[in-house]
Amino acid sequence: MIGRTKRTPWHDSAFTRAMVAAMTVGAVPGSEVVLETSRLLLRPWRVAEAVVQHELWTERDPRVPPHRRIDADGHPTVAELEGSIRTNQLWSSGLLAVERKASRDVIGYCGLVDSERGSAGEPELAFELLRRVWRQGYATEASLAVLEWARSSGYERLWATVWDWNTASRRVLAKVGFTETERKEVDAVYGTNLLFTTRRL
Repeated sequence: MIGRTKRTPWHDSAFTRAMVAAMTVGAVPGSEVVLETSRLLLRPWRVAEAVVQHELWTERDPRVPPHRRIDADGHPTVAELEGSIRTNQLWSSGLLAVERKASRDVIGYCGLVDSERGSAGEPELAFELLRRVWRQGYATEASLAVLEWARSSGYERLWATVWDWNTASRRVLAKVGFTETERKEVDAVYGTNLLFTTRRL
């Protein structure tokens, strides 16, 4: 999972705005981004798939900041995540559902989100997959599809942030062409968030 340090509740409007994806910028109203690889289909979320989002929230590493995990009151609930999909708020079309074509099951997300770290028009790559499908190359495959989409859409550079302890995500970023920068965001409780960037696409 790509790490983020912003500490706002999952339902906070500022957090929602931060997750409005760059993949929708300049899109024709009503159009949808759909990407395909040999094994995967990356497409907008469907309401019934809120259970997958909830599973992602539930199984996150305890080192992830609390605003990215299920809280003590059980939020976000499946119903709340369903509402987010219906209103295109938290999980916008920039964070695409990753579906395995062979089994037709959704296993996580991958896409672009607005970034505060680069220049205008330089979004961040974000991905997260269910634990049961780790180490099968899906994150790399999905990320490469998003990078190709970004390249063909005129983006020149992308960013990514990841916790220093998240070695799996760091390996994926290296495989798809990201390099670590000297910039870091240190959190005394949760660790250091590392900043990666691509060469010019």
